Amino acid sequence: MNVYEGSLVGTGLKAALVVARFNSLVTEQLLVGAADALRRHGVADGDIDVFRCPGTFELPAILRRVVATGRYDAVVALGAVIRGGTPHFEYVSAEVTKGVAHVAMEAGCAVAMGVLTCDSMEQALERAGVKAGNKGAEAAAAAVEQANVLRAIARAPARKAE
Repeated sequence: MNVYEGSLVGTGLKAALVVARFNSLVTEQLLVGAADALRRHGVADGDIDVFRCPGTFELPAILRRVVATGRYDAVVALGAVIRGGTPHFEYVSAEVTKGVAHVAMEAGCAVAMGVLTCDSMEQALERAGVKAGNKGAEAAAAAVEQANVLRAIARAPARKAE
């Protein structure tokens, strides 16, 4: 049995963080957490690029273009959608999730989802590091691991057909 898995060592990886400006009180904390996690896992500060877009709905379009450059091993989408009194929350949440998933499926690099979909600002701030954990940091760590497993797959020897 051959097992291929990624490590959490980011040395030598190039990473991009795509962050929405809307709900910046939350998204800036996600950005801080993601960048810190990348550094703690060995990604050099000079190998981390940040791309900003207006809102979470716009994330997939920028994400797709960043991935298409081929310059990155790992790309992380960071945003926050907070429930309001209209159906807008459901539409934006569903579309950004589908958009990020679509980009991830087609990407030649690791793509991680660090988009919060929360019922309240308080809940969003908690998930952005105010109380316990930072979902931006968790997404960045997942991107490092995914990038490494993708590298392992690329290096795996071809098996003979029987």
